[in-house]
Amino acid sequence: MDEGSADPFDRMGTLGIEEEFYVIDDQGYPVSGTDELVYETTPPEILEERLAHELFKCIIETQTPTCEDLDEARETLREVRAALLTHAEAHGYGIAGAGLHPAAKWRELDHAQKPRYRSQLDRIQYTQHRNTTTGVHVHVGVDDAEKATWIANESRWFLPILLALSANSPYWNGFDTGLASARAKIFEGLPHTGMPTAFESYGEYVAFEELLIEHGAIADRGELWYDVRPHTELGTVEIRTPDGQHDPAYVEAFVEYAHALVVDLAERYEDGESGRNHRQELLDANKWHAMRDGREATFIDREVAGEVSLGKVIERERDRLGVSGIVELYDRESGAARQRRLLDAEGPEALYEALRLEA
Repeated sequence: MDEGSADPFDRMGTLGIEEEFYVIDDQGYPVSGTDELVYETTPPEILEERLAHELFKCIIETQTPTCEDLDEARETLREVRAALLTHAEAHGYGIAGAGLHPAAKWRELDHAQKPRYRSQLDRIQYTQHRNTTTGVHVHVGVDDAEKATWIANESRWFLPILLALSANSPYWNGFDTGLASARAKIFEGLPHTGMPTAFESYGEYVAFEELLIEHGAIADRGELWYDVRPHTELGTVEIRTPDGQHDPAYVEAFVEYAHALVVDLAERYEDGESGRNHRQELLDANKWHAMRDGREATFIDREVAGEVSLGKVIERERDRLGVSGIVELYDRESGAARQRRLLDAEGPEALYEALRLEA
């Protein structure tokens, strides 16, 4: 069994970004293209060994190299997106970004035949069969395994901020769900997802991983799909909260905030600060508000002394961490609102085209 080790946790503040996208045809509909793009052709150099497919043949994932700082991460993110678009267009495909594609109907889409995914379908059944979701994952390097576990615990209260700002999936399987991020709720139908409980130590987390593998609950560590986790292979805190995005500026803001949050929590850990360890039910309540209401979300305050609006929380985080990207996003039209506006005003074809990535 591949056991988690503390050894990978040896660098602080590095960044890695994983993005999931839809492969689309000329009309903007999701189409099976990952066999060709991932296995049958050679991608641009920056995507070599960093391009993968997901459960459905219409979903493709990119991974950036490890970046030393925010500036490098921003530049690399744009380069990776451009390379993916060039690669796809060279083979007759387009690329779209959203947490759920409004034209994706899971019963009509092809599943990948890779043994890993066939095994997941056999074990998880219905909820994996319908999992047409795409998201953004941000990895921030941490130089100590115990520190990373504490950061993952403490970051949980802040994750609904990212979900509310990223909410970009009102439509699923052809209908309006009434949610701002239906992706988050669809994905929670899988096992080992959602807001995790707190772990007292890195050893406790590793023991949890090993227990699930030993008893066949998961095939490997990669099947722990929680909103945040200490990544025992990469030596990072991985934040998996945001919806997939069309606009790279959104992803850049998420990366800026995730990096600032992790670095700040690392400093608090080093100063001996005790953790909050909020109740699981409180964290789930705030996440529900984020996925339902998006920009209009109101949260139970971190001090558990009342309610606070998303706008107020963002102001606090701007002042506390010195970040600007999430403030700019809050002042823009949300992804969910944009999708609904386009569908109502211009129809489905305009909506599908608006999700297409541009060079």
